[in-house]
Amino acid sequence: MSEQTLVEHLIELRRRLVWTVAVLLLSFLALMPFSQQLYTFVAQPLMASLPQSTSMIATDVIAPFFVPVKVTLMTAFLLSLPHTLYQIWAFVAPGLYRHEKRLIFPLVFSSIFLFACGMAFAYFLVFPVIFQFLAKVTPVGVSMATDIDKYLSFVLGMFVAFGATFEVPIVVILLHRMGVASLEQLKKARPYVIVGAFVVAAVITPPDVLSQTLMAIPLIVLYEAGLLFAPLFKPVQMPEQSE
Repeated sequence: MSEQTLVEHLIELRRRLVWTVAVLLLSFLALMPFSQQLYTFVAQPLMASLPQSTSMIATDVIAPFFVPVKVTLMTAFLLSLPHTLYQIWAFVAPGLYRHEKRLIFPLVFSSIFLFACGMAFAYFLVFPVIFQFLAKVTPVGVSMATDIDKYLSFVLGMFVAFGATFEVPIVVILLHRMGVASLEQLKKARPYVIVGAFVVAAVITPPDVLSQTLMAIPLIVLYEAGLLFAPLFKPVQMPEQSE
């Protein structure tokens, strides 16, 4: 394989970026007619927990327009994510070793799948529990009228948090595969992982024990899942020659 010059690398990088942005933009434009429906879907967990005759509010004049647009952009990003990761792979693949190339596809596929599982877990299980709890503890005389922009920020943050949490098995497998930590060392780290899981949950989730537990428990379980599957991947001893 002939070595590319710096200029050729930059041209290739620009081409990959153009394709990535183009697919993202096309996905966004295709989804824009459904922006209101997408926002309704995202808002459903909170709307189902609000008292009757109560709704969300918009404190910003342009929020009713821009919040659905933000939801549509997020959806377009998620839908185009496999293509984006492929473009990244196509750019870095020529410089990878053979064993790295064999690992990258299942790694990328499983990462996308687990991130989507984390978002689904947050949407279908965590959000209803959290919002019902918050609705019950709302003081008498206080209307639980949440601003739609702040709600979206909260939802996006929780999606990212739970999506990242569900990547724990991938991290464990990579640590074992790359020889950073042995399986025995990873098993001995269990007590620290348990404490760290509750610390992370306390920082990210709302300040109630229920929602913190809903994040900490899956993190611990997923760590154990990583330990279960890690022996299937032998640690890399010596790098092979690149193709």
